[in-house]
Amino acid sequence: MDATYLAFDLGAESGRAMAGRLRSGVLTLIEIHRFPNEPIRERTSLRWDLARLWREMERGLAQAASGGGALASIGVDSWGCDYGLLDAEGALVSNPYHYRDVRTDGVMDALFARVPRSRIYDITGIQFLPFNTIYQLVAARDRTPGELEVVKSFGTIPDVLNHRLTGVLRAEFTNATTTQMVDARNRTWAVDLLRELDLPVDILPPIVEPGTVIGPLKAAACSALAGTPVVAPACHDTGSAVAAVAASRTRAYLSSGTWSLLGVELPQPVITPQALAANVTNEGGVAGTTRLLKNIGGLWPLQECRRAWAGEGRGYTYPELMAAASDETYAFLSLFDPDDPRFLHPADMTRAITDYCRGTGQREPETPGSFARAILESLAFKYRVVLDTLEELTGARITEIQIVGGGSQNRLLNRFTADATGRTVVAGPVEATALGNIAMQMVGTGAVGSIAEARRIIECSFPTDRVEPTAPDRWDAHYRRFKQYAQLACA
Repeated sequence: MDATYLAFDLGAESGRAMAGRLRSGVLTLIEIHRFPNEPIRERTSLRWDLARLWREMERGLAQAASGGGALASIGVDSWGCDYGLLDAEGALVSNPYHYRDVRTDGVMDALFARVPRSRIYDITGIQFLPFNTIYQLVAARDRTPGELEVVKSFGTIPDVLNHRLTGVLRAEFTNATTTQMVDARNRTWAVDLLRELDLPVDILPPIVEPGTVIGPLKAAACSALAGTPVVAPACHDTGSAVAAVAASRTRAYLSSGTWSLLGVELPQPVITPQALAANVTNEGGVAGTTRLLKNIGGLWPLQECRRAWAGEGRGYTYPELMAAASDETYAFLSLFDPDDPRFLHPADMTRAITDYCRGTGQREPETPGSFARAILESLAFKYRVVLDTLEELTGARITEIQIVGGGSQNRLLNRFTADATGRTVVAGPVEATALGNIAMQMVGTGAVGSIAEARRIIECSFPTDRVEPTAPDRWDAHYRRFKQYAQLACA
């Protein structure tokens, strides 16, 4: 079989149009268009420029069409939680808010006074994060009530873009779960909960499972490709990344980038008092599965430190920072919890890290190499915390971690992760999100019979690297320090 699929993989920093060609059971991947995806300031708000994002997608479609061949299908995945509100004509009421906008600060805790935290978790099974869509909508209801009054429909970012492509608005399940507005057991909107919070439910589109054909591409989007099936893959980027690999109870996945998402794939959600206490999330997976995972701060602190240094005229490449961080004189000098709220959207990330270290009685990092080392070691230790929690909740020993996404190229972090956790690390594929997007397109169009078959094709087509732990004992004493600092910071 010879078929070409187009995956739009939209991240919180950049987007890509990736063409995947399946030929004789081997899948190849080519990047045909890459573009930045940066937030914009509208007065005091941080928002997404969705019109610019759509123009870049149109360019990607045109580039795909210029090859002359037909496409088997098109799929879109993106980051979760953010959304667009549409009027009666299907146009955006306003630019979507960015999840790091400060309007949701304090909303989550205030809402618990009305509906207990335990009730929300028992219905949705979703980790409590201040930017989850449910809190964004509460903020919209309270701060800009006039906007909601003219809204006719709601869609997460990929849903809105699929609507642009096809004229059909549907809510893809994996991304819908990131809203914290879905009943995890029934895989439907949690209508009673939303009504209890005075949030509109008539604007919610029907939920569809990943692999559903949304509709044919409109000629207005790209006349040369008009009629091409548009498939909803796992529209949440992490859902697509996990769709590309053979995750299980004993083989964890780690999608590594701006955020780190670490978890296991299960046949059903884990919604227990212990899961609530651990604040883990039960996000939707493909083929009826659940992704039990934890959202972790990821490489965001390193990205922000690098941005701050560039603003001071000190530009460093990532290879330069990794080489500096390899200096063993920086080992275990400074440790911090990457999920401490002070690191969510600080004005100065380097200052936030030094303040944390000062407050916990540690040496403060001073050089770019020492900052980078502290960030990588702290991330590796946080991975161990989450793995221990997942094992307690599932009762299964996790023996391997498969790291996918851009962060899987960071060999230093991969080595630290193996040593800090005492588990084998499998690194790659780098393009797991685009590959998982294409995998569900293949399932949706009938090119393969199951997600298991698609995963086998990906495994055979894209090699991975294995990293075995070499010095786990050295990390054990410092792991105890890390947990003490995290407790001190919360006190």
